[in-house]
Amino acid sequence: QVRLVESGGGLAQPGGSLRLSCAASESIFSLYPMGWYRQAPGKQRELVATITDSTPTYSDSLEGRFTISRDYRQNTVYLQMTSLKPEDTAVYYCNGNRRGNSYWGQGTQVTVSS
Repeated sequence: QVRLVESGGGLAQPGGSLRLSCAASESIFSLYPMGWYRQAPGKQRELVATITDSTPTYSDSLEGRFTISRDYRQNTVYLQMTSLKPEDTAVYYCNGNRRGNSYWGQGTQVTVSS
């Protein structure tokens, strides 16, 4: 089965940056689309960004601060986060889709505080 493993989370200062990685067990070419979601304490999981072959999309509130990309050779999807804010604190999940099935990673914690 498809396995997705997130990494790169941790503690960051407001205004700082983090780069999240999602390593897939198989070619991400077959996972279409892929994306990042997040879930903050007491809130429902929300979409952050998605990516197809060449077209990224973002939550309106996050555009300009986050960038999603992928490396087919490394079977990895990235989320570059800049200008981090305390409200970005959440568990971030990688998601991929194939043949009508949706796959999820275990999540990586991002905490933004002074």
